[in-house]
Amino acid sequence: MPNPTSVMKRLLLGRPYRSDAMAHTLLPKRVALPVFASDALSSVAYAPAEILLTLSAAGATAFLFSPWIALAVAVVMATVVASYRQNVHAYPSGGGDYEVATVNLGSKFGLTVASALLVDYVLTVAVSISSGVDALGDMWPYVGQHRVAFAVGLIAVLTAINLRGIREAGTAFAIPTYAFMIAILSLVIWGVFRIFVLGDDLKAASASMHVKAEHGLFVGSSFAFVFLLVRAFSSGCAALTGVEAISNGVPAFKPPKSKNAATTLLMLGTIAISMMAGIILLARKTGLQYVECFKVDPSIGCTASQIEGPAPFTKQPTVTAQLAETVFDHFRPGYFIVLAVTALILVLAANTAFNGFPVLGSILAQDRYLPRQLHTRGDRLAFSNGIVFLASAAAVLVIVFRAETTKLIQLYIVGVFVSFTLSQTGMIRHWNRLLRTERDPAIRSRMKRSRVINTFGMFMTGFVLLLVLVTKFTKGAWISIAAMAVIYALMVGIRKHYDRVARELEPTEERPILPARNHAIVLVSKLHNPTLRALAYAKATRPDTLTALTVNVDTADTRVIQDEWDNRGISVKLTVIDSPYREITRPIIDYVKDVRENAPRDVVTVYIPEYVVGHWWENLLHNQSALRLKARLLFEPGVMVTSVPWQLSSTSEKSVARFDRRLGYAPARDARTEENASQR
Repeated sequence: MPNPTSVMKRLLLGRPYRSDAMAHTLLPKRVALPVFASDALSSVAYAPAEILLTLSAAGATAFLFSPWIALAVAVVMATVVASYRQNVHAYPSGGGDYEVATVNLGSKFGLTVASALLVDYVLTVAVSISSGVDALGDMWPYVGQHRVAFAVGLIAVLTAINLRGIREAGTAFAIPTYAFMIAILSLVIWGVFRIFVLGDDLKAASASMHVKAEHGLFVGSSFAFVFLLVRAFSSGCAALTGVEAISNGVPAFKPPKSKNAATTLLMLGTIAISMMAGIILLARKTGLQYVECFKVDPSIGCTASQIEGPAPFTKQPTVTAQLAETVFDHFRPGYFIVLAVTALILVLAANTAFNGFPVLGSILAQDRYLPRQLHTRGDRLAFSNGIVFLASAAAVLVIVFRAETTKLIQLYIVGVFVSFTLSQTGMIRHWNRLLRTERDPAIRSRMKRSRVINTFGMFMTGFVLLLVLVTKFTKGAWISIAAMAVIYALMVGIRKHYDRVARELEPTEERPILPARNHAIVLVSKLHNPTLRALAYAKATRPDTLTALTVNVDTADTRVIQDEWDNRGISVKLTVIDSPYREITRPIIDYVKDVRENAPRDVVTVYIPEYVVGHWWENLLHNQSALRLKARLLFEPGVMVTSVPWQLSSTSEKSVARFDRRLGYAPARDARTEENASQR
């Protein structure tokens, strides 16, 4: 009968893939776009809202600056996309920003980039899921009332989908991502057509609000207002998150990998800029105002310090929801379609991190900066451990911050712009190094053009990074910086540990000294089949001395063992050691130490009889003393520990042959079988 755990795993994840099936997981551009670009594309659902929300502190007049801020964000995005197109051609191995910084700036800068990206990927999942729950709450208030539970549940669903493999996840997410792009572009095009061609006077519900400046802010040349504009710009730069994911995922593309990755980047930049600019344009033309509700009064609706009088709603809908309701006022299904696909894409945007984090974790593990388990592929050729770790960290963030997007987004952006800036700096050094040796005029011209692009990108992203640090540090960005520092220190510590272990394991020129003698000790708890097998096996190894050892915890039980021993006529002498405090482990350890101290050049082999059970719950009932003994004996120098198993009937379903048949594997062939087959 199949193991229930194995059956459940196969139902959720599917049958395992062979290692030589890696080509099956490679992505064409049409699938790679929703896999790697869903985060950047989905940001148009909340980046414009963050711009308007920040500007609202200065009153309704400040909304006039939103198109200019959106234009500045679009320029930065275009610059970053152009810069990363150079990256994917120069470094197609999948290391992305981490590889660029490590190769050109050194390991310290590479680890800085890696720690920033790891933090950013976790925040991507938390922010995307929380935003998706917000959008779902616009349609179903019940979701908004239980936002944390729904957010954690959605993270679990995404984890299961990604554990099935990158291609399967991409296929599942392709339709919703394309549906979102079509819905938003249709919203923008139809809205612009109605306003500029049909001449319809479209007004958002929030246009009737009277928004005043908060804390005395006003439009003018005051430093406070300029600082507010800078804050709005830095908030809008959330639209750039996820752009770097393509450079980290180049190995997942079908050949030619670099060309396909660069083309996908260009598609991403064009679509994202068009959608964001269109939303900001419609927001201005419909008079949309977006203000954070500090308090909700059921009798009068949303109240805030900037709102004079009652608001037209109790909970302000998202920017896309307000625009959809305004533009599709004559076509109600259009409104619900926009809301549905927006909520879906915000949830699926987390998939970008589920593809980027495990790959980066695998590369860092290969470089010995993270545990090696992160470099291991699962049954479906996905980096399963990295996927599970990412999901766990994001779930913790969602729970701690109550799935509130406004709070989480303050932690956002810092990490990605750290990686942007250091990556572009590394690319400049990359081109400088190549230009020293390149003599072909055409190639030198292309390199210089690429260097100009990366130089402009470095200054642009570095400037945005400074703005983000200044405007968001006290709002929560310091938490991201602290997390990056902790991860950096942790990776350095892991690397030192692996290096120290490697040095200790390195073979020397000296030949290993053979032990003078081998003393075998067979542990006896009862005289049963496992003990008899252990004795027979110990005899077969022909040790210099052989001792059967039992601990006298209960005198009556010990006498029974001695009587059975004598009745069977076992040639090996049974040694009994007393334990006045009824402890088993300590007396055995002391006995083994005494043997070692009397003959330090000898080796002691301890044979531990164990019976093997077939069910996990049976393990809780057996072999606990053996586990404690093995764990303690492993720390004793010159002591070898050998487990002698005795399989009980419940293990019959766990045989290797049955396991191979269940997975569809052919039986393993030994060397003699291979030799005979070759001779035939």
